[in-house]
Amino acid sequence: MTTSNPTVLFDGVCNLCDKTVRFVIRHDRKAKIKFASLQSATGQKLLERHGLPVQDFETFVFIEDGRAYTKSTAALKVLSTLGGGWKVLAAFRFVPEKIRDFAYLWIAKRRYKLFGKKEVCELPLPSVRERFLG
Repeated sequence: MTTSNPTVLFDGVCNLCDKTVRFVIRHDRKAKIKFASLQSATGQKLLERHGLPVQDFETFVFIEDGRAYTKSTAALKVLSTLGGGWKVLAAFRFVPEKIRDFAYLWIAKRRYKLFGKKEVCELPLPSVRERFLG
C-alpha cells in the first residue's frame, strides 16, 4: 500500500471533515491529492505504517513524501499543496505548533456537536471516486 500522491486521511463520519474533503477536491486543480477515511482498511494501514494510533479520529492526517503530518500542521500542508492564494494561509506555520494545535483540538473535540455526524461513511461521487483509496 503505497501512494506517490499526497494523501489526506479523514474521519469518514464527520460532517466538518466531509466539507473539508470537498473543499480540497474543489481547490486541488491538478487533482493530485488522494483521500481515505481513517476508519477504512486503507486508512488503518496507512496509520499503522506511520506509527499513528488507529483509533484516533480527532485529527486528519496528511501524508506527503513518506512523512505523516497531523492536526494543524496537516491542515497547513494541505493549504500549501493546493497552492495559489491558499499558500498564503500556510504562513500560519510560524505560529507555534502548541498554539495552533490547541485551537485545532478545541474544534476537533466538538466537531460532532457543532457540525453533526453521519451514521456511515458516504461513498464518493463517481466524478471523484478515483481519488479515494481503498
